[in-house]
Parts: sequence; structure tokens; C-alpha cells
Amino acid sequence: MASQKTLLYLGLFLFAEIITAADPNSKAENVRWTSLDFKTMLTWTSKTPQQTYTVKFSRPEGDWYEARNCLGTASECDLSAELKPFNEFYTADILTDNEDHDSDYGHDEFQHTESTPFNPYRDSNISAVEFSVRALSSSTVRLNIIDTLTSVHEGSKQLTIRDIFTKDLKYKIIYTKSGNTGNRENISDSSRAEVTKLDAATSYCFMVAAYIPSRPTSTQLGAWSRQLCEKTHGESSSMHELSMGALVAVIFVLLTVFIIIVTVTALCCKKRQQTEKSLQTTQSQTSAPV
Repeated sequence: MASQKTLLYLGLFLFAEIITAADPNSKAENVRWTSLDFKTMLTWTSKTPQQTYTVKFSRPEGDWYEARNCLGTASECDLSAELKPFNEFYTADILTDNEDHDSDYGHDEFQHTESTPFNPYRDSNISAVEFSVRALSSSTVRLNIIDTLTSVHEGSKQLTIRDIFTKDLKYKIIYTKSGNTGNRENISDSSRAEVTKLDAATSYCFMVAAYIPSRPTSTQLGAWSRQLCEKTHGESSSMHELSMGALVAVIFVLLTVFIIIVTVTALCCKKRQQTEKSLQTTQSQTSAPV
């Protein structure tokens, strides 16, 4: 009888251990990716706060790699430095740790929670850029845009979005005339943009956002910048600039003509002196006694 009770208690103990080891309440839930300027975080929730997890990630048909510094009870994992190259789809798998966890990487339904695929190049959100604006004339202003820094480093260099997107990166500019509600749009391939065909002596307000047309529609546009306003030069200012330019051109032409005249005169004088000297020599030889 005692042996039967011992076996019963042992069976109950083993059953409890199995239930605990495969407790579905310890499984990670609500797994999601968040990424801003290539700082990419994997987050999840858990019903057991003290549960520890191991995070692994993989490319399609690739090997699984264990994420560094993502062990413990935290419910988030920074994968910014792990997901390279950027333009690949990655899947993460959150493994629920337990004492009986085998080192072999199996897929028990209670122990693993896979994420949806994530591509940093296509899916990372881009924050608002900083820029300055300066009027160049009565009809043109220039915008100098600062390429946003990312969370990615190559050696000692912190990469910008220009370093990552290269020629895919453009900037969308919207601007409106003071007192007007209608927006106009301009797209620039570079970080230095000029907006032309503006009215003289008029204030315009500008906003800028990173624009990557090669990405899906939902992530093509970064966050909009703060608004900056600038007034174009007046007509008199433009006329003054034009007059100064014309004056410089006239002075240049006059100097060129003067140099040509001086050069030609000097050459003519030299030629004349040589001719006179030659005549004098001839006359001297003719008048000499035979």
C-alpha cells in the first residue's frame, strides 16, 4: 500500500513538472516589431513576469542565430546591430526557457512564439529631419537638409539615412505662400534643394520629410519636420543684384579691350622701331664711299 502511494505521489509530481515546463501561460504573446531610424526592437508580453526567454532570428531558409544580450526576464530585445544586411526579411522566435529545456532547437507549440517577417530597409520608420532655409533672390530659396543619424555604426562612424538608402533617398518639400492655404510640392534628390518660381518680397513656409519611393507606400514618407518660413528678396534687391552683375561684366569687358589696345599699340610701336632701324642701316650702307 505504501509503495502504491509513493508511485501515485511520484506520478503527480512528474505530471506537475510537465505541466509547469509546458505551461502555455509562460509563452510570449503580442510579439511586435518597432523600428525608428534603424533602432529595431522586438517586444512581447508575458503572463508570467519572472519567466526568462531566449530570442533567435533567421532569414528565409537560413540558420537560426541567438540574439546577443537578449536573455533574461525582459520583454524586449534590441536587434539593431543584428539585422544585417538591412534589405532582408527576418523572422524572430521567442523561446520560453525552462529547467528541462533541451539545447536542440525544436519547435514545441508551448515554448515558441514566432514574429511576423520584418525588413529594416523597407519597414523602419524615419524621424523628422532638421533643415535651414535662405532666400537667394526674389524668386528662389535654398533649403539645406541634414540627413538624419541612425542607430547603426560601422566602426567609429554613425551612419546617416543617406549612408543606408544612398540614391533611394529623396526629400519631399511642401510649401505655402503666406496667407494662402494651398500647398505646393517639390521633390529633391539631394540634401540641398532649391525652390524656384516664387513671388518677390513674399513669405513662404516650408516643411520637409524623407521620401523613399522604392519602399512600400505605407513607409515611403518619414515624419514631417517643423515648419520654417522665409521671405524672398524684393524686386529692387534683385535689380540691384542684376545691376552689380552687369557692372562687373562691363568692367571686365573694358579691361579686356584696354589690354588688347595696349598690347596691339606696343606691338605696332615695336614693329615701327624695327622698320626705322632697318631703313637707317640701308641708307648708311648706300652712302658709304666705294
